[in-house]
Amino acid sequence: MLEGIIRESVSRAGTKALRKDGYLIANIYGKGQPNTHCAFKVNDFIRAVKHKDTLVFPVKVSGKEYRVVIQEYQRDPVTSHLLHVDLMLVQPGVEAQFFIPIALHGTPKGLKDKGALTISKKRIKVRCTPEKIPANFPLDIAPLGVGDSLLIRDIAPVEGVRIIDRDSVAVVGVVKSR
Repeated sequence: MLEGIIRESVSRAGTKALRKDGYLIANIYGKGQPNTHCAFKVNDFIRAVKHKDTLVFPVKVSGKEYRVVIQEYQRDPVTSHLLHVDLMLVQPGVEAQFFIPIALHGTPKGLKDKGALTISKKRIKVRCTPEKIPANFPLDIAPLGVGDSLLIRDIAPVEGVRIIDRDSVAVVGVVKSR
């Protein structure tokens, strides 16, 4: 389980000192809950996120355990190091917005016809309760030819999960390469 510390100072100088010591600045928030300003070791955070099985994962801050999901993160534009992460509390029965990844299966037949696969959206915005969060949206891209694409409306509906993105938005497609 990922362990972190409470940030005593939320000032700019305190933040810089924590980053210099190898910490990632984080905020944990939820509906009707007080915000928790905390920090995690950067390497421990990356390791925990890469090895998690679901969108929801546990963290421990000052002896208190939280179930959270990554809502947003910020990277340094030059070095691509993580600077800040927002973690949203997962509260049973409370509906919230989540970003669910897509999982592509198969090889498009359009790639054999000198096409190139373009992925327009890697994550789909949905609204649901934490109990109904799908691990991913599987998409079969094998039948896609050159000029074909899969839209949001082509994703199989999941009970209790409402897709917020517009139906006409392309998720993945095969375009003619030059």
